[in-house]
Amino acid sequence: MKRAPRSAAEPGAGDKLQKVLADLGYGSRRTLEEWIAAGRVSVNGAPAHVGQRVTAADRIQVDGQPVRTARREEARVLVYNKPSGVICTRSDPEGRPTVFDDLPKLASGRWIAVGRLDFMSAGLLLITNDGALANRMMHPSTGLDREYAVRVNGKLSDAELKRLCQGVEVDGEQLRFSDIRYYNGSGSNHWYHVVLMEGRNREVRRLFEAVGLVVSRLKRVRYGPVFLSSTLRSGRWVELGEQDLAALYRLLRLPAPRPAQGRRSRQDREQRSLLLPYPSL
Repeated sequence: MKRAPRSAAEPGAGDKLQKVLADLGYGSRRTLEEWIAAGRVSVNGAPAHVGQRVTAADRIQVDGQPVRTARREEARVLVYNKPSGVICTRSDPEGRPTVFDDLPKLASGRWIAVGRLDFMSAGLLLITNDGALANRMMHPSTGLDREYAVRVNGKLSDAELKRLCQGVEVDGEQLRFSDIRYYNGSGSNHWYHVVLMEGRNREVRRLFEAVGLVVSRLKRVRYGPVFLSSTLRSGRWVELGEQDLAALYRLLRLPAPRPAQGRRSRQDREQRSLLLPYPSL
């Protein structure tokens, strides 16, 4: 009886299959576990299983297409100023524009959005081809905060400011801002800058709604140490320079990315840093 090919990895050797695919930019580990369970992934010609360990010697296929398991020649991070009215998913049944529509083509792997902004929210969206970087930046345990500029239809009292920082129960969840500062405004329109540690689904809007205010504009201006430059126009992106990229990897305690092959040298000389000083993680 012919046996199915086995993984080249000995028990305990290599990395878990879902981690390898996530690091190559195929999606989140949870999504990839679902793909593996659904039979979309094979190793050495045999259906894969969740938790299977693989090495560079193994032949991996996703939906029948071979996967290059070698480390990317170059990690890339795009700083994108998302307009409102654009979605963060890869495709949309309603035909709405997505943040992936006008990104540069990759020779291998795919672009991954680091977190999401809802359809009507705008501002800073980081997009990378490195799944390990994306996972580290999005994981709550990493401790990266997010800052938003918010326009609401009223002004908060001191008691409401305190309440929003101490915590509000919304739909069974305890939500709060880690910081909130009044920016400016007049009449019924007032701007605040707020900071969140995770950025759950519609968290900013839900918090303001809990104190009776409606958000009319929402723009993310910072994600961890990366800030949105005032010169980056809506709908445009700029690539993070090599020095910023190396600093970001050091902050996240990830192996240093391989240097670019001269493609970004001119941009790096002309571009100012897009990183702020940030506490060690």
